[in-house]
Amino acid sequence: MKQEVGINLTKKRLIIFTLLAMALGWLTFLLIPLMGLTYGQGLSIAILAGAMFTPTLSSILTRVITKEGFKQMYLRPNFKQNIKGYILVFFGPTVLIFLCGAFYFLIFPTSFDPELTFIKNMLATSGPAGLTTTNLLLITSLQIVLVGPVINIIPTLGEEIGWRGYLLPKLRELFSDRAALLISGVIWGFWHLPVIVMGHNYGLEYIGYPWLGILGMIFFCVSAGIIEGYATIKFNSVIPAAMIHSTINAGAALPMFLALPGYNPLLGPAITGFIGGLPMFLLALILFFKIGKVTTKSFNA
Repeated sequence: MKQEVGINLTKKRLIIFTLLAMALGWLTFLLIPLMGLTYGQGLSIAILAGAMFTPTLSSILTRVITKEGFKQMYLRPNFKQNIKGYILVFFGPTVLIFLCGAFYFLIFPTSFDPELTFIKNMLATSGPAGLTTTNLLLITSLQIVLVGPVINIIPTLGEEIGWRGYLLPKLRELFSDRAALLISGVIWGFWHLPVIVMGHNYGLEYIGYPWLGILGMIFFCVSAGIIEGYATIKFNSVIPAAMIHSTINAGAALPMFLALPGYNPLLGPAITGFIGGLPMFLLALILFFKIGKVTTKSFNA
């Protein structure tokens, strides 16, 4: 009887959280067109940043509404037990971004721009005098390597406290780890629907707009969500997921700097493309099959 009550309460919390996350996130995203703003410019960027905190807000509201309390927030980093793991989390996502870009250009070599035209244009319009395209590319790459995992850590925590710190553990109470990772990834991807329609990641001019873009975002979020969720479970903390998320946000655009105009963003070269994202998908697949062998059913408190 107690187990049944617990299961029903978990289901109730999952429903409340998911509805709140979708409603608050979508309402925030929709402020952009409702205010007549241009997506990706000016105030719309601040609105997008604000939307990243709605999953955390939703988890807090759900905890208050259902009188759950705040004991299990998974905010302890647990560094001492996972020093080697944190080194991998710090540098691994950057390597993955570079791998994804390299894989895309291996498949589509004619898309690579050896002249670095995009970077040259950046320097011509707003770059400091004397800085070469090669040096700018090197500086940008080093910035991603050295500060990528922490530069966006506050807004990515705004998402991860909700997705990996609340949604994932609740799903794991009802489903297998593998099913929980898949479902949480789909929900995370679907949460992005309004901004995908506005042109986030894939623009507005691709064949199959906006449905293929929505599918592409779900594919990306499932892959990234498995990796972030695996790290969350292993470290018993959302901090690694926020670091991975931060690096992806910081470096995802880098391969696009190396591409000739006219590429299809649904395919790549960014990690969010179906082809560019394949190395990440392969890693997610490995962790997906590994997850049931190395973790227990539930998070530790």
